[in-house]
Amino acid sequence: MSNNSAENAAFSTRKRVAIALIVAFVIFAALGLDLSGRGLAWQFIWSQTGEEAAAGQIRGLVEVAGNLVRHPLETEPLAPIANKTAFPYGINTFLEQEVERPKIEAMLRMISEAGFVWLRQEFPWEDLEVDGRGQFSDSRLDRDGDGQADTIDTWLKYDQIVDLTEAYGLRLMARFSNPPAWTRADPAAGDRAPPDDLDDFINYVTAVAARYRGRISHYQVWNEPNIYPEWGENPIDPAGYADMLCRAYRALKAVDPNIVVISGAIAPTIALDGNRDLSDLVFLQALYDHGGGECFDVLSAQGYGLRSGPTDRRLRATSVNVGRHVYYRDIMVRNGDGHKPIWLSEAAWNATLDAELPPERISLYGAYGNVTSEQAARYMPIFYERIQQEWPWVGNVMYWFFTRKDPFEADQAFYYFRMAEPDYQPEKPTFTALPVYHSVQDYLSKLEPILYRGRHQAETWQIASGGATVADASARFGAAPRIDAGLDFRAHGTALAIRWRPAQAEEAVWRESRIELSSGLAQTREIPFGAGAIIVDEIAVYDRSMSRLTSWLALAGAFAIVALGTVVMALRERAR
Repeated sequence: MSNNSAENAAFSTRKRVAIALIVAFVIFAALGLDLSGRGLAWQFIWSQTGEEAAAGQIRGLVEVAGNLVRHPLETEPLAPIANKTAFPYGINTFLEQEVERPKIEAMLRMISEAGFVWLRQEFPWEDLEVDGRGQFSDSRLDRDGDGQADTIDTWLKYDQIVDLTEAYGLRLMARFSNPPAWTRADPAAGDRAPPDDLDDFINYVTAVAARYRGRISHYQVWNEPNIYPEWGENPIDPAGYADMLCRAYRALKAVDPNIVVISGAIAPTIALDGNRDLSDLVFLQALYDHGGGECFDVLSAQGYGLRSGPTDRRLRATSVNVGRHVYYRDIMVRNGDGHKPIWLSEAAWNATLDAELPPERISLYGAYGNVTSEQAARYMPIFYERIQQEWPWVGNVMYWFFTRKDPFEADQAFYYFRMAEPDYQPEKPTFTALPVYHSVQDYLSKLEPILYRGRHQAETWQIASGGATVADASARFGAAPRIDAGLDFRAHGTALAIRWRPAQAEEAVWRESRIELSSGLAQTREIPFGAGAIIVDEIAVYDRSMSRLTSWLALAGAFAIVALGTVVMALRERAR
């Protein structure tokens, strides 16, 4: 080869390398500009990772891609789900810590005005059965100053909570926890340790359920039994909790078979030591192994966002995010509990970045993640919407929390989950709402009841039937609404399957009406079922939009191949 030829080849190579580098630079520069300006690429990566910073987005996208190489989880999104018909939005309260009735009413008024329906409220055992076994009284203090201890009826406070909750149109999920000191012989066991004699716990559970029979229908047995300090100073004990849960379940059902028993909320953790904390996944499977699966109607879990946003789609057993409950769902399905829902007992983002105190003065700063008040407000409605669209097994979400009794806990990280400032004063009979209050209120006030993919009971809040729910042993869960004037609902999907039967039929033979939807979002009214009243059991919504998209892409690819072949043949013919 001549020198000129070698030089030309080298120049050509350098030219191609330069062009490649320029193209790569342009691509990376465009991507950088897009990410910094929150353009289309940023929006897509955010929708997959829940990360807002560029570095987090790149790392998160790689981790999301890792989902494709893991064994898919068994979630059965079209399984029928019981105890998932009521309006699914609630909030945690600490009403037992308040003294003034007007202050409690101010809280409940704001909670109701925000659009919430449920309160998750603790009925602390240590605050009810104070004086000893079977004594629902408190004789610890001299309240009138006469030098003698005064005995008060401890039920009075909780009677007021129940009365006011009903007055404001709200529903209670009462939580059983926090034993009194007299239930343990060893003080070193820890303030929250289970009692030495579980019969004492069962007596307390039974007393509360009996007193509020017909008024409170949902009870939660304990809280976060898989992490410290909720099981006291004892090692985490799935078998011990299963025993407690099952005994409480039987006691509650004996008081009222219609009571819904909710398990203690599982806390997300990857710890495996078992002394202070135990992996949520290990604990849940162990709970099933010890028979606990037969002793709850609803599985409860926590739904914190922690260190990423509500759109985070990463699923890794060794890290936690808003989608952690998908693993719980997989365990439930594999243990035959696909018909039970998961309720998220606590959900929020920790707005410590806007704290007035510096980080070094806030205990556990960063332990729950760190976001601004603006982010916390923006994230919750997105999380609510994702739950409705993607996770049909989630039956309720309880925001953590409305407010605390005073502002003197601002040196603790958990304080910054609050939805309102604890600044109520008699001369200013309200609380100052934070941005998350307004964003949630706006979301709930504009919420359209839409059925997304899943199998929905006909008495669910998203369906207006105008009929009363009647007992029907042949229905999926023993009851279904009788409908005289047709159904009214919106469904987002590609097809529907409605399970129904004539109300006057001698035999309960169920029929299925299938309806294809031409668009993703459709208004469904007056579906023809024939003459006479009907009983509608459930509506299944199918969404094959991704399948249709794949078909369209395949068709486009086929046309592209045909077109390319035609062009090649035409060029060859022209060359001849």
